[in-house]
Amino acid sequence: MTTAPARKYATPTTGPQTELGEKVIKIRRVVKVTKGGRTFRFSALVIVGDRKGQVGFAVGKAREIPVAITKAIARARKTMVRVPIVNTTVPHQNKGHFGASCVLIKPASLGVGIIAGGAARAVVQLAGYQNIYTKSFGSNTAHNLIAATISGLASMKVPRRAATPAVTPAA
Repeated sequence: MTTAPARKYATPTTGPQTELGEKVIKIRRVVKVTKGGRTFRFSALVIVGDRKGQVGFAVGKAREIPVAITKAIARARKTMVRVPIVNTTVPHQNKGHFGASCVLIKPASLGVGIIAGGAARAVVQLAGYQNIYTKSFGSNTAHNLIAATISGLASMKVPRRAATPAVTPAA
């Protein structure tokens, strides 16, 4: 009696466990035509985030959809980046670029909510933003929009508090 080998892309059970949200953005069927016939495979685009300032994305490919999604989630966990959150929004306006896609990211006041479309909405929700404006320009390919949004968020800087000058006693 032999035991089945462990799956290569199973979710890791070691290390600190955090509650990660996952969202499957796109599943595509890819066909390779050869002399012997057609070979069907699937690719899954997945975003992973902890809603506390960490977000990542990846693509997984396999012959079956669940395996492709599992691979993508495992890869996305390894590529997570930290993004700044200041009072439920971003610290300043910024643009993110990737390929032919460009995403404009702007802070919003309390109560506005998430004003974003498609793939950018999924990124900012899983990153943990609650009030934010985004506008996409150029190509609307999901992979490029996600990468542009994450690059724009990751390149933001949080302003440091200004140092208060020491008070000198008057002579």
